Amino acid sequence: MTLPNREDQFEDGPFTRRIIGCAMRVHSCLGCGFQEIIYLNSLGIELAKAKIKYAREYDMPIYNDSTQVGSRRVDFLVEHRIAVELKAAVDIENSHLAQANNYLEAYRLRIGLLINFGVESLQFKRLINSRVPRRV
Repeated sequence: MTLPNREDQFEDGPFTRRIIGCAMRVHSCLGCGFQEIIYLNSLGIELAKAKIKYAREYDMPIYNDSTQVGSRRVDFLVEHRIAVELKAAVDIENSHLAQANNYLEAYRLRIGLLINFGVESLQFKRLINSRVPRRV
């Protein structure tokens, strides 16, 4: 009997693992201490090397009822289904989680990743928007 891969318990686990692997390669190359833009540029390079399709700083209008009240840009929209938000902070804070969850709501996405490069050991959180049905 084979035990299931622990990543398989997560929705889109194998795919999010590939994205996290790209982030780990960036972090192992650069370490912590750079501005977020350096990690954005570097992660874009790693995603392209891994042949993962993405849009960078994908702009999405935000609505209050039916009136557009502004727009926000998620750092990466991967394969049109996973929002990836990067930070270069001392720690992942509640405000960072709220921001990433807001992207999932605004984009009507189910899965997101919040990745923090600002620490010695890369931090990441997988996020699930339970208001969006699971992909079949």
